[in-house]
Amino acid sequence: MNISIVGTGYVGLVTGTCFAETGNHVICVDIDNAKVEAMKNGKMPIYEPDLDTLFERNIKSKRLRFTTNLKEVVDNSDIIFLALPTPPNEDGSADLSYILKVADDLGKLITSYKVIIDKSTVPVGTSEKVRAAIAANCKVEFDVVSNPEFLREGFAVDDFMKPDRVVIGTSSPRARKIMEDLYKPFVRQGNPVYIMDERSAELTKYAANSFLATKISFMNEIANICEKMGADVDAVRIGIGADQRIGKRFLFPGIGYGGSCFPKDVKALVQASNEYNYDFKILKSVMHVNELQKHSIIHRLKAHFPNLEGLKIALWGLSFKPDTDDIREAPSLIIIDELLKHKASVSAYDPAAMENVNKLYGSRIYFASTEYEALQDADALIIATEWSEFRTPDFKEIRNRMTKPVIFDGRNLYATEQMQQEGFTYYSIGRKDVI
Repeated sequence: MNISIVGTGYVGLVTGTCFAETGNHVICVDIDNAKVEAMKNGKMPIYEPDLDTLFERNIKSKRLRFTTNLKEVVDNSDIIFLALPTPPNEDGSADLSYILKVADDLGKLITSYKVIIDKSTVPVGTSEKVRAAIAANCKVEFDVVSNPEFLREGFAVDDFMKPDRVVIGTSSPRARKIMEDLYKPFVRQGNPVYIMDERSAELTKYAANSFLATKISFMNEIANICEKMGADVDAVRIGIGADQRIGKRFLFPGIGYGGSCFPKDVKALVQASNEYNYDFKILKSVMHVNELQKHSIIHRLKAHFPNLEGLKIALWGLSFKPDTDDIREAPSLIIIDELLKHKASVSAYDPAAMENVNKLYGSRIYFASTEYEALQDADALIIATEWSEFRTPDFKEIRNRMTKPVIFDGRNLYATEQMQQEGFTYYSIGRKDVI
């Protein structure tokens, strides 16, 4: 099939590359000329494991190409995906200006039947707005489909190539057949394709992310009460996770969720609910708990060190989760801001996200070349992201580098018994402190 992707951000690039991998001819369009030229030369604009191999292979095979020309895309594609940003407005609602601007442009360019697909996470009713924007300038038949993405950063290629499910929102039999054919290579093992109306498909994405965010905040509340009651959150997590009605995933406590999806989507669903005169109390509490949790590690630090001024704090992990360079809404940024406000110095290390954080802070913090260099003469270590390479460190090296063997673990990477044996003062989430 001839497919185009409008927008080459995280979702657009993964979508285009994976469709090309199954033999389709894909054109990706973006208004950023420098970015397009870099991609033409094989340079990946994002960090995502395994995507680079597929990216290079499909460019070489000429199934994947890039342009800034929207007309070229329309003339050479039967299926057009909109993978554009929907950033939050000040009130938390999703900003649809990018999508509706492109829809307006498409209406002026379409001269034969096309399927226009909303791949971005969009509020209920967006497909109708896109349809209206295109129809205002279009004199031929077209269909608008909602096809939300369910990609986890760090696992996006696997998620796309072997999806748990594919959700397609359309009331058009013609568009339905095209979409089913498009996804056949990805569901050969029987993974379900759910066909529903456009509004239900749009809400499905928000509902899924909001539920997962709720699980995270709930587990963080359980961790907080474990600390007060003298219980161990790891034992509680295992105990409830064995219940098939609950499941084991998203039950790990920590210092709050971040990223490009959960914070934005929860806010957008709350705001959309307000527009329908519905007070979504649970999600408002989820957001409140998450914001408090992002500050929890600093409260622990201040309890241990009443005066942070002049202290050197090492920070392991900057991205909002491992295996990505995404720092949007990352708890690490809250931690850095608080440390700088209290006149502590920060020595940070992350395998992928330091360049992005450097754009925000520059010389105000030190970026180490290794996790151990970050520890040199540090008074404490904070762990903010659970990168695999942090899970089995050389504890002797850590002790030798630091002025004090104190760790504030925001991701519960280590067993408390081991930390006691290793001689560390160790604070984690929802477990007994080692002092």
